[in-house]
Amino acid sequence: MDNISPQILGHVMERAFALGALDCYFTSVQMKKNRPGVLLSILCRPEDRPALRDLLFAETTTLGIRAYEVERRALQRQIVVVETQYGPIDVKVAQLNGHIVKAMPEFEQCRQAARAADVPLRVVEEAAMAALRSGS
Repeated sequence: MDNISPQILGHVMERAFALGALDCYFTSVQMKKNRPGVLLSILCRPEDRPALRDLLFAETTTLGIRAYEVERRALQRQIVVVETQYGPIDVKVAQLNGHIVKAMPEFEQCRQAARAADVPLRVVEEAAMAALRSGS
């Protein structure tokens, strides 16, 4: 869309999530006649598509919508709570074929712990990862 207020886009995003969108995001694109525009993408379950389509027609300037199905493959995930000198931290652990391939400490918990201890955020994140590796 090359003729819509950014304020409306924020409103549409909020409404999309309220109507069941799994994700909603904007991409800057170059439109015809060299106009800057916004591509609005919404990921949803098939049963939520009609309500989201109606939202886009009612709330945006679009005259048409492209829809297609996508396939998603996700790693098996679990939350592991580790004990650190800064307190307990949740770590999201992703596995492939039973092996850990990714791990990420919960950002907000690390940030709060870092503030409380007056240490850099990365110190708390590193402590959480060390605790995960040691099995704490």
